Amino acid sequence: MSSVPPINASGTSLLAMSPDELRDRLVTAGHPKFRAAQVLDWMYRKHAIEFAGMTNLPAAMREQLATDHVLYESTIVRHATSSDGTEKLLLQWSDGATSECVLIPDGDRCTACISSQVGCPVKCVFCASGLDGLQRQLTAAQIVEQAMRVSNICASSQRRLSNIVFMGLGEPLHNYDATVAAARTINADWGMNIGARKITISTVGLPKQIKRLADESMQITLAISLHAPNDDLRKEIIPWAEGVDIAALVDAATYYFDRTGREITLEYILLADLNDQPAHARELAKVARKMRSNINLIRYHPIDGLPYGRPSAESSHRFQEILREKGVNTHIRKSRGMDIDAACGQLRRRHGQT
Repeated sequence: MSSVPPINASGTSLLAMSPDELRDRLVTAGHPKFRAAQVLDWMYRKHAIEFAGMTNLPAAMREQLATDHVLYESTIVRHATSSDGTEKLLLQWSDGATSECVLIPDGDRCTACISSQVGCPVKCVFCASGLDGLQRQLTAAQIVEQAMRVSNICASSQRRLSNIVFMGLGEPLHNYDATVAAARTINADWGMNIGARKITISTVGLPKQIKRLADESMQITLAISLHAPNDDLRKEIIPWAEGVDIAALVDAATYYFDRTGREITLEYILLADLNDQPAHARELAKVARKMRSNINLIRYHPIDGLPYGRPSAESSHRFQEILREKGVNTHIRKSRGMDIDAACGQLRRRHGQT
């Protein structure tokens, strides 16, 4: 990874450009149309990190591309590897802003958790991502670049990146256009060629954007970060929920299922003594049964300076049992990377990055 070129603030990134956009750009620069397919192959299939390595392109073309464009805009500030195999990258962009992406290996599956914003406007009370608010949006190219950074790690050890989750820094649907453009590139056969059903976009719940996403004709998975079974508690945990009640999320989720046929995943972080009691589980089951959904339970990953605790394995399993007794499909998600600040925003904050 140390061979990645330094940040080039003046060049235009080619990542996330469609074949037509790339072809038009190359033709305008005086190159044959067929060169676009070669460049795309180098970027997404052969994991080229610099134009000089694109050996089937004329030397003059490679030099011109390197002058006018970049493949990777960021520099890797830190690359941490957990004892469980999880790997986390802290990336710095040309304006000094930073974002995080994570590789989560699990048997034959390799998942990239990528960010959509620098910081986060949602400010969930338990999360490090939004402690300093939102700095700026990431571009579609910068979102794709994170996925490619993780894909490159996989390729270096003869693995293939198989899944993508938009669950890193930020609220993806608050950066709607860039998120959808990035998802299309990740899914495209000319791009990263990852199946739509293996791409998950996680949102705290923006009903209008959820319905808009449903109309995009993409078979991606929608995950809603619920974290509470009633509106009063949800507003306490997620300040942004002040203007969006759970009934509106149920309506949007139902619309999404009706349009796509894709079951909704409800993400629920268990916070000790706050939202993890049996009564909460029974309330949550009532919400889940109002839509076609399954529930991912996540035991909280403690963050320095925040007062929230990690529930015991015993209480978490009891919570799960209650949901299952009520007929709700639910799983407890395995905690990963706890020794490398793998939770959203932790590594970035640990290193004083903004």
